[in-house]
Amino acid sequence: MKKIGLLVLAIAVFACRGKESKSEEADSNPLSGAEEVQPPVLEEPQWAVLFDGTSFDGWHFYNGESIAEPWKLEDGAMVFYPPEERPEGASYNIVTDKTFTNFVLSLEWKVAANGNSGIFWGVHENEKFGQPYLTGPEIQVLDDEGHPDAKNGTTHQAGALYDMVAPSEKAVKPAGEWNLVEILVNHETNEGHVVLNGKKIIDFPVHGEAWDEMVANSKFADWEGFGAYRTGNIGLQDHGDVVAYRNIKIKEL
Repeated sequence: MKKIGLLVLAIAVFACRGKESKSEEADSNPLSGAEEVQPPVLEEPQWAVLFDGTSFDGWHFYNGESIAEPWKLEDGAMVFYPPEERPEGASYNIVTDKTFTNFVLSLEWKVAANGNSGIFWGVHENEKFGQPYLTGPEIQVLDDEGHPDAKNGTTHQAGALYDMVAPSEKAVKPAGEWNLVEILVNHETNEGHVVLNGKKIIDFPVHGEAWDEMVANSKFADWEGFGAYRTGNIGLQDHGDVVAYRNIKIKEL
């Protein structure tokens, strides 16, 4: 009986030591459990330069070829000078070579006294659309004090989503001074906003029923193709006035 008791005791001690060994092995390998594996770290979106101040690389005339006059490069900016003699029907709107869907666009703009221009997104190039504004929604670039369009309602003033959403406050600088604008368009979250000179001045949906209602209540209600393209070019407008743009960059989301 004494031998049997010693044998049972020995087996129990061996079993305990085996459990301790396995426990220590598990502790030394904390990632052995599938539930403990950490998810991969996602990279933050990075800024990409769309205009570096030295060339028009990455841009072209809407429905056309490489950019030439009346756009010029001056002091790190692209500057539009309206031609003294404009051929009938000619326009000199410019767009990016690449198309974008979800993004943050950042740039600086400066308009001459009494000047007017605009920044488009979702522009679709097609010969049946003669102008970027026929498809691309516009963020207004304007001399609010001097251009008559500012008197046509707040949805026509600088920083507005043109003819649809008015700025919540006046953030634009006087004609001849640089303005910094950030435009967010995100179809994944259905969000859009404009920050002008550090102040968020408009928020808006970018698709869906609320967007459709805004379009229906605007001058664009019966325009085929307006706001219909989630993916499209970024565009800058020839509105017949002197305007300059610089430090153009984009962050795709």
